[in-house]
Amino acid sequence: MATRDHVLKAGAGLAAPALAAGAKPAIKRDRRDLTALIVVVLLIGVAMQIASGFVPDYILPSPLAIGRALAELLTSDLTHVAITLGRLALAILFSMTVGVSIGLLMGTSKVVGPYLRALVIIDTGIPALSWMLVAVFWFKDPESRIFFILTVILLPFYALNVYEGVRSMSSEWLDMLESFRPTRWQTLRYLIIPHTVPYVLLTTKSVIGYAIRMVIFAELVASAVGIGSRMSFAQSTFRIDQVMAWTFVLVILNLIFQWLAGLAEKHLLKWRKEATVR
Repeated sequence: MATRDHVLKAGAGLAAPALAAGAKPAIKRDRRDLTALIVVVLLIGVAMQIASGFVPDYILPSPLAIGRALAELLTSDLTHVAITLGRLALAILFSMTVGVSIGLLMGTSKVVGPYLRALVIIDTGIPALSWMLVAVFWFKDPESRIFFILTVILLPFYALNVYEGVRSMSSEWLDMLESFRPTRWQTLRYLIIPHTVPYVLLTTKSVIGYAIRMVIFAELVASAVGIGSRMSFAQSTFRIDQVMAWTFVLVILNLIFQWLAGLAEKHLLKWRKEATVR
């Protein structure tokens, strides 16, 4: 009779090739993406170097001048980078938590769901500039202004995508689970919430770049510290090299956030087999 250890070893032996086979395409894809990123960065650098030879420095400085400005900023203005990162992380985490909760209520509650959907849809129709101007009137503290602006802009993305995730759930899965007579919490825990995890991760990866642009815009309007305020100062002193350097920092931050979101996706969705188009 096979013991429990033998069964586990046999299962591990069968699972290892499958995991290895599934990991190879992902590794190859990551290498291709990294190669493409490096090539694109080099091409942009070459194009900027060539173009800088035909226009004045105050229009487009050379990559070398931007590099010197970047070194200057990283040695003197790291505090502003940390402040912007803190604002961004706090707003994304809060918007994710509240937005997912609202999206689940929209998809599962027949009582409050329609009212929440109407509220979220109204929010999506209000321009970001309107929220920024309103925040200036409503809040005295710059941190409260920026947090409010980012939250009302990012939260609907999570709510609507989670709602669509609940709507796209297979009715056969729900019928199968209901045959066991689960409680409402068990239905949420074992079916609905796991099903919406990919939608939450996809939303996060989609809004990172948008959130970075919004936090810079909000800092430019409503704060005296942060990357946005420093970019405004560089513009007022005609330091286009610093503007370009800060832009480079924002691109790097976006790549780092995207990489972290990709790691979370690989960890939380490692059970999902990735489809490859031949």
